[in-house]
Amino acid sequence: MSDQWRGPVERTGGVEQAGDIEEAWGAVVATARRTAADGLVVGTSGNVSARVGSTVLVTPSGVPYDRLRPEDAVGVDLEGNQILGELTPTSELPLHLAVYRNTAAAAVVHTHAVHATAVSTLVAEVPPVHYAAALLGGPVRVAAYARYGTDELAANMLAALRDRTGCLLGNHGTVTYGATLDEAYDRTAQLEWLCRLWLAASAVPGRSPALLTPDQLSDVREALKEYGQPGRGRL
Repeated sequence: MSDQWRGPVERTGGVEQAGDIEEAWGAVVATARRTAADGLVVGTSGNVSARVGSTVLVTPSGVPYDRLRPEDAVGVDLEGNQILGELTPTSELPLHLAVYRNTAAAAVVHTHAVHATAVSTLVAEVPPVHYAAALLGGPVRVAAYARYGTDELAANMLAALRDRTGCLLGNHGTVTYGATLDEAYDRTAQLEWLCRLWLAASAVPGRSPALLTPDQLSDVREALKEYGQPGRGRL
């Protein structure tokens, strides 16, 4: 393990282990690259973070994901004070910190996915055309628009995330969180697919998509508690 990881761990009071932070940073970079490879972001749009104890590792502002190296790790505390790295954290840091302060999240993914962003300009809530909505806690809300990087946007997002693990940001993109980066990413992918499905169905002239009822979604949420392999997550 390189010496670069020792100083930051000491400054955070020894709560986090250097190896955990190193591993988490690698996962943050891999997830960020995955969002680009899967077409959920363009250029340096979107951002990814993971929490390790009291340290939040975040992608830096304006740096292409394919150029990020282990020594480029960026970390802040829950108050936003930079405690690791020299690169400037993502401009959406208030959004990420708001999620960590108000939920049990260990990972956050924010994208500008095309179909989801398109839907955010059309409705106040994603119509429940598929039970995938239950994977996010229920019908996905759209947070009121506010400029990127602002506390206002973070507050609007929190309102939309109430009892949910994902939301749309009006005229902006998506936010999802989870217990792991894989879980947060899978929720992003499901949300984008759900929005794409609704756009396709609603585009048929003279027809309106059939929507699931609250009781039907509740039934799915209960069924999902038994879904997947024990100890290996749902998806």
